[in-house]
Amino acid sequence: MRVTTLGATLPPVGLPGLDPALSRLLAVDGVLADSGATRLWHVLDTGDALAERGIDPVGTIVAVHGNPTWSYLWRALVSGSLARAEAGATAWRVVAVDQLEMGFSERSPLRRTLGQRIADLGALVEELGIRGPVVTIGHDWGGPVSLGWAVENRDRLAAIVALNTAVHHPEDAELPFALRVATARGMLAAGTTGTTAFLDTTLALADLDPAVKAAFRAPYATVARRRGIGGFVADIPATPDHESTPALHRLSAGLRELDVPALFLRGPKDPVFGEDHLDDLTERLPHADVHRFEGAGHLIAEERPYAEVVLDWLDEKVRDAGTPAPRSSRSAAAPAPADDAPGRLWDALEARRDDDDTAVIDMSTARDGAPLRVSWRQLAARVDELAAGLDAFGVRAGDRVSLLVPPGPTLTAALYACVRIGAVVVVADRGLGISGLSRAVRGAVPDVVIGEVAGLAAARALGWPGRRISAASLPAVTSRALGVEASLSDLARAGRGRSLPAPPAADADAAVLFTSGSTGPAKGVVYTHAQLTALRDTLAAHFDVAADTGLVTGFAPFALLGPALGTRSATPDMDVSAPRTLTAVSVAAAVRASDARIVFLSPAAVANVVATAGALDADDRAALARVRTFLSTGAPVGIDLLRRAQELMPNAVAHTPYGMTECLLVADVTLPEIEAAAGDRGVCVGRPLGTGQVRISAIDAEGRSTGEPTTDAGVTGEIVISAPHLKRGYFRLYLTDREARRGLPERWHRTGDVGHLDADGRLWVEGRLPHVITTAEGPVTPVGIEQDIETVPAVSRAAAVGVGPLGGQVVVAVVEAGATRPGLASPDLTEQVRAATSQRLAAVLVVPTLPTDIRHNSKIDRSRLAAWAERVLAGEKPAAP
Repeated sequence: MRVTTLGATLPPVGLPGLDPALSRLLAVDGVLADSGATRLWHVLDTGDALAERGIDPVGTIVAVHGNPTWSYLWRALVSGSLARAEAGATAWRVVAVDQLEMGFSERSPLRRTLGQRIADLGALVEELGIRGPVVTIGHDWGGPVSLGWAVENRDRLAAIVALNTAVHHPEDAELPFALRVATARGMLAAGTTGTTAFLDTTLALADLDPAVKAAFRAPYATVARRRGIGGFVADIPATPDHESTPALHRLSAGLRELDVPALFLRGPKDPVFGEDHLDDLTERLPHADVHRFEGAGHLIAEERPYAEVVLDWLDEKVRDAGTPAPRSSRSAAAPAPADDAPGRLWDALEARRDDDDTAVIDMSTARDGAPLRVSWRQLAARVDELAAGLDAFGVRAGDRVSLLVPPGPTLTAALYACVRIGAVVVVADRGLGISGLSRAVRGAVPDVVIGEVAGLAAARALGWPGRRISAASLPAVTSRALGVEASLSDLARAGRGRSLPAPPAADADAAVLFTSGSTGPAKGVVYTHAQLTALRDTLAAHFDVAADTGLVTGFAPFALLGPALGTRSATPDMDVSAPRTLTAVSVAAAVRASDARIVFLSPAAVANVVATAGALDADDRAALARVRTFLSTGAPVGIDLLRRAQELMPNAVAHTPYGMTECLLVADVTLPEIEAAAGDRGVCVGRPLGTGQVRISAIDAEGRSTGEPTTDAGVTGEIVISAPHLKRGYFRLYLTDREARRGLPERWHRTGDVGHLDADGRLWVEGRLPHVITTAEGPVTPVGIEQDIETVPAVSRAAAVGVGPLGGQVVVAVVEAGATRPGLASPDLTEQVRAATSQRLAAVLVVPTLPTDIRHNSKIDRSRLAAWAERVLAGEKPAAP
């Protein structure tokens, strides 16, 4: 059916996912410039369907599309809400409109401005008799229209939801490229109305089924029916004198006064609405829940299950006629301690500001043939100068500052200066790879980027947001090319003698630390000042850190804690984003220079230190013999590797703490304790540190964590933790936050790791929740099987993965055993591997190298391996996984 009439009409029958019975035409009296006319709207409305089923909705969701879509965009919300209502869940009426001049609503000669469209929507809502509570949801330019109505109708508003939209465009900023092209002189009519170019470009932003694309095109078959597309583009208020700019300013200002629940869902791969637009929205509504769907773009409603998210969120936030839903009252464990850690992260630095002893040693920078040393007095003064200089530069409390500087005195001073004035430091290391690092930095929307030339060049080339500060002073031509406004030396000079702003509150955000990306896109983990202080205190108390202890760390997350702990620190000469670059000689040199008693390394770094131990001389070995505590964390550490590391530090107690970016220290165990506890399945990581707590949520037959958290011994399930230094949450990942706290009291966290507690209260880690193998006999965890297989002399590393359908998977072993090509293992190796474990194996495959994360070089990507193994066993020619 080809629609050519300019009047309103019902959509053609047969559009995928759209129930024709929910379409209706509605006559509405025009308003403002349209007064005196009666306009016919097309809407999708579940009101009659609910009434026919005898269901009373708790309220109405008014859904407003953007340009050049129509109400079809909301079909999943329409059908999903009905299905839930029929199943007895909370019932919401959904009214999804076709804006006038769009979709299957009437075309008219009127050029509709933003203010007109907001008034049009108000007239429609009145005609439908919708009083409240109302939830508005908008996408694209339907965002300002729906939010404009929300601001003007607060008395009946229950909540607001927005997908990829904006309510403000800086006067000095260009429009996005796609819109500059569409609005260019001579292009507007041709690209938006005369042809289907604008429509085609929009639909190409997602991988849509051809039938779905055809459905979106259905209302726009002729030039006359596409006039609204051009009108919408022409109405973009990109300049101060545009006729729709006042309406946009009114609604954007009014958002600051809304206190109803708000949800922003965003696809980051959007060429129109950038992270700065989302940043603006969250600044206006700081209480809003935000989730960024990595990999999704502008047409997020077509790429992600947004309808489920919205309806679940309404159940949580706006239940029973707009009253807030109660939080879970489950009490699987006692509440965690509150965020009341005393003091500030920089207390020790302040206390030693008149001390000329060494605070930080830079092993990569020589001065007079010796490593660069910075005293406590120098460091404290530099931090004060940089803090005051940043304040003069315009950095304020809550601003995000991305630090692209390797560990050392420069990074240390910059970080503590930021923390001192309440700026939120963003730390994402190069171990994420350039694409992962770019995704992390762009997603954090920094206000300022501080970096070396390589980092600043990447920021420039990849379009990272934020003002630029160089770590070192640069030639003027280089600064201009990189967009650098000042160097740290410039800031220090500007800050000299200036007073500092008031320190931040303990519960204010202090840092966004990005995960390694080993289990999906790297996530930003948010810590408050109180939580970082609690981490400092836990570390100091457990490992007995004092002023003369000395710390050598080749593990990036802890490389900056020396000043907080009040002890001198040194980072070995290495690339901390590539731990395999660390050698035994470099560690010994750092220990000797700092007279350190504690050495903290990542597992990958330890492996290379052990491998290069032959280069140590007598002085190196004597320095390492003075170490009394050796720590390795960040990933599981094998007992043999710990033993070999301790041979290099014979007087040290070897520890392997368990933690993750979300809670850097959870539990700890020593090598003697591991050896005494041998015989259980998995990796023993010891008992909780300090006041931290650990529980286990049992997994069901499908590998899901569904059990009530318990401390009972022998229960295998997801590891659930609580500690004063547990993160506040994830940065703009509402769904991830919700899953991490699912069914738990406040200040508890689902780690995604699986394991069990033994009879002595020690925690054993058995793998990751997504890697649980669901066999017909029940769920199987991988680590115990891998430990069995790694006893085979020919095997250096192993992974156990599941192949097949959920609940009927078989176990496949994938091993590193000196093979140069991937494929099936030899009959002899297969027999040895099968004999090493009691677990029945469907196949044994070999690879030259197992895929691991970059940061640790030890977290095996079992999900990737499982998909590869399934393809190989299905007959596909083996390639590298």
